[in-house]
Amino acid sequence: TTTTTTTTRAFGGSPADSASSSSESSSCARVKPGDHGLPIVYHPSYSKPALPTGHRFPMTVFKALYERLIREGVAVPGKNLFQPARAPSREELLAAHCETYVDAFCVGALDDGASRKIGLPWSEDLVERTLHEVSGTILTADLALTCGMAMNTAGGTHHAHRAHGSGFCILNDLAVTAKRVLQRGAVERVLIVDLDVHQGDGTAAIVENDDRVYVLDAHCADNFPHKKATASRDIALAKGTGDDAYMKAVEEGLREALEEFKPQLVLYDAGVDVHEADALGGLSLTDEGLIRREALVLDTVVGRGIPIAGFVGGGYDADVAALARRHAVLHHVAREIYESNRL
Repeated sequence: TTTTTTTTRAFGGSPADSASSSSESSSCARVKPGDHGLPIVYHPSYSKPALPTGHRFPMTVFKALYERLIREGVAVPGKNLFQPARAPSREELLAAHCETYVDAFCVGALDDGASRKIGLPWSEDLVERTLHEVSGTILTADLALTCGMAMNTAGGTHHAHRAHGSGFCILNDLAVTAKRVLQRGAVERVLIVDLDVHQGDGTAAIVENDDRVYVLDAHCADNFPHKKATASRDIALAKGTGDDAYMKAVEEGLREALEEFKPQLVLYDAGVDVHEADALGGLSLTDEGLIRREALVLDTVVGRGIPIAGFVGGGYDADVAALARRHAVLHHVAREIYESNRL
C-alpha cells in the first residue's frame, strides 16, 4: 500500500480530474489558437534530468529545440505555446502499462536489469520528465483534435512495453494517448505513423490486440530492436536507403493505411534518426529528404481532413544544435501547412 500511495501522488489524480485538467485543450476552443499559429507543446521538465557526461541520450535537445523555435518565430510565448498542466492520471497510464511496473519506476524500485534495459539513470527528475512527456503528448493530441494539427517538442517513446522500458523509453506516450482518446470516445480509430529509424516494438506490442489502433511503422531492418514486434504494417528498409526510395515506400504505405483504416486521428512519430548523419541511424536521408517526408505526411493527412499530432521521436548527434535543427524541420513544415490550410 505504501507504493500505491506514493505513486498516486505522482499522477494527475482520478479520471474525473483528467478531462478538466487539460485546460489548454479546452481553452483552444475559447481563444481559437489557430488565430495565433500552429499549437506547439513544451514543458521545462523535458530536458530537466542531468545525465552523466558523454551519455548517448541527448537530453538537452528538447530545450534547444524549444529555444530555436522561439528564435525563429515558430513558437511564440503567450500565443501558440502550450504546457501540460498535470501529470497523466494513474488510470490513463494503466490503460497501456502494468501497474507493478509503473509503481516500481515511480519510486525507483526497478531492478538493475530493468534499469539497464531502459538506459537512463533513475532520479526524481527523470520521473517528472517521463510523466510530463506523456501528458505533453496527451495535450498535443487534444489540441490536434480541436484545432486540426498540433506539434510537441518531445514524445515518441515507442520502445516502452506494457511491463518494461527499453531503449531510453520508459512509458509509451503514443499507446497511452491512443488508448485515452478512444476511451473518452473522442474518436473510434487512431493511426500511429512511426517513421523513427528504429521499429516501435513497444507500441506495436501494446496495441496488437486493439483493432481500434493501426500502426504503420517504417524503419531500418538491420537496427535496434533486434527482435522486432509485428505492427499493423511494417516497412523494413535496407541500410543506406536514401531519399527517393524512402519517400516511395512511405508514400505507398501511408496511402494504403489511410484508405484501409480510415483513421479519425493520426499520431505521428517523426524521428530524425533516419538522417544520414545520425549516430544510431542506418538510413541515408538528407536535409531535403526530411523536409520532403514531413511535407508528405502532414499534407497527405491534413488533405484528407484528419487531425494530426506530431512528436519529435529519436535523433542522436553529439552536436545538439544540429540535432535541434533537424527536429525543427517538423515544426517549420507543420506551420507552413497549418497556415496555408487555414486550420
